[in-house]
Amino acid sequence: MAEKVIIDTDPGIDDAMAIFFAFQSPDLDVLGLTTTFGNVPVSMATRNALTLCEIAGKDIPVCEGVKLPWVGPESTYAHFVHGDDGFGNINHPTSTADPDPRSAAQFIIDMAKKYPGEVTLVAIGPLGNLAMALKMAPEISTLLKGVVIMGGAAQVPGNVTPVAEANIWNDPYAADIAFSAQWPFTMIGLDVTYAVSYTQDFLAKMAQVNPKLGGFVQKAAQFYVQFYSSVFQSTDQEVCYFHDAMALAYVIDPTLFEVKEGYFRVATDPLCYGQTTFAPLDKMIAPQWEGRPKMGAALSVDKARLTQLFLDTYAL
Repeated sequence: MAEKVIIDTDPGIDDAMAIFFAFQSPDLDVLGLTTTFGNVPVSMATRNALTLCEIAGKDIPVCEGVKLPWVGPESTYAHFVHGDDGFGNINHPTSTADPDPRSAAQFIIDMAKKYPGEVTLVAIGPLGNLAMALKMAPEISTLLKGVVIMGGAAQVPGNVTPVAEANIWNDPYAADIAFSAQWPFTMIGLDVTYAVSYTQDFLAKMAQVNPKLGGFVQKAAQFYVQFYSSVFQSTDQEVCYFHDAMALAYVIDPTLFEVKEGYFRVATDPLCYGQTTFAPLDKMIAPQWEGRPKMGAALSVDKARLTQLFLDTYAL
């Protein structure tokens, strides 16, 4: 039976790749998309999510969520990574469909109560909607099957600051609430998402096996590739990273990943703002980590099998 999932998202080029991957997978039943600010403002994230559903021919709820961090001013967004439109400035026609009238948090609560113990919440953006849902209905921590996030860094540097990953850095106070809840929680962070880079050849294969969805991703990803290849780092070939899709790959096949259990803290002080500090179970725990919920952190990934899963799923 397909796993019921809600995707909490801020599309975003790698979000688009991840959402299409989920739509294509026979192992996932996407109940709806909930949107948040992050890569783009929440209004654009909602419009982009509706557009992705339209491209894929999916009639599912899209619910708009938080537009501001839990604490602090409005985000500056990541248009320099994803383009002014969130899709690499490819000028794809924008959906005119209406979003579901429910808030993102309310939709998460509704689905958790409708399908107790069956829904996995896959969060691939900042975690404000998770924090809001917990505030509105704390019992959902016992009703969801689990939470899988793309975000954080357990044993590697950050990508926004030396210690912080972008999704957590965008809203660390909300992340701290989500990391503190008593629900099954797995972090798919930079430890694994930066372990697998994708070349132009891979993008071409995606477009070949699925001209509609893979072709859209290939076109949108050119802006993304240029960021990674010429701005973020020096490489001998053009590459990008599909961070968000890995969280959905984990739901489909956890054996792709080595996951270690431990305890997390999310820093909100100015110097370490957004840092996710991981204390493995087999290490001595300082008092600040005592009483924290036990969680999983992905530390390595089978690159070959993961890449094949992406291509095989897009080809369906």
